[in-house]
Amino acid sequence: MKELVEYIARSLVNDPTQVHVAEVRGGATVHLELQVAKEDMGRIIGKGGSVANAIRSLLEVAAAREGKRFTLDIAEPQ
Repeated sequence: MKELVEYIARSLVNDPTQVHVAEVRGGATVHLELQVAKEDMGRIIGKGGSVANAIRSLLEVAAAREGKRFTLDIAEPQ
């Protein structure tokens, strides 16, 4: 799933080298944290969060096919 999120994010941003996804396993749920360049935050979040919600929906469907649960958090750039 980490690779799926990386692929989608790199396809959307202007600077794909700044895309990083961290995976934290906690019980039955795996938490993914996406980091992108500050200039690309708008592209990842989208208007009203539409792009972020679409990425989460794709992740949910892919995870359900494997019988797992994943969450996606978008980290604030530093």
